[in-house]
Amino acid sequence: MAETGTTTPRERYRTQVRTEIKERAWEQIATAGATALSLNAIAKQMGMSGPALYRYFAGRDELITELIRDAYGSLADSLKAAAESGAGLTVLAHALREWALADPHRYFLIYGTPVPRYHAPDDVTGIAQDIMATLLDACAALPSDGPATPFDTHLESHRQWAAGHPAPPAALHRGLAFWTRLHGVLSLELAGHFTGMRFDPALLYEAELDDLLRH
Repeated sequence: MAETGTTTPRERYRTQVRTEIKERAWEQIATAGATALSLNAIAKQMGMSGPALYRYFAGRDELITELIRDAYGSLADSLKAAAESGAGLTVLAHALREWALADPHRYFLIYGTPVPRYHAPDDVTGIAQDIMATLLDACAALPSDGPATPFDTHLESHRQWAAGHPAPPAALHRGLAFWTRLHGVLSLELAGHFTGMRFDPALLYEAELDDLLRH
């Protein structure tokens, strides 16, 4: 079979079909959530039989994995670009919020309620760890002159989640505080819980970030 560049027409067609399947999957997730994802429904929308679609994705879990991998990869790229600007935690925080607001369904797929009976493969976990490593790098670059807290001491021997990152316990603590508090604000905002409270979620996010940077 003749090739154009480095891919064959069959390979390009396969890539196009897989891309369309993922687009349809995101539409389903936006409408009914990841738990309702149905390959047979996607096949019907695309005018394909169920068995034909399974030639592109072996099952629901493989499709979810691909969507999660794409989402984590997109966030990792956004945070890495922010980190390379040299502006530290502030720019990382803004990059995180901009990424989340751009596509809330993508955000909730990786940071919302876990999909029942789904277990992510190791390579997806590795991308998540890369994202945390970018954050911990920024935390480790900040001075930490205060006394160790009880949680700092705890983290000296409970740092497996950091995947070998050499940051000192105080930086690990700051990284966890950054991640949990800012994700908390984002999750509530994106789920609409602030809608009737009549304040600006962006200002709350900034206030949380300012507080984190002072400690």
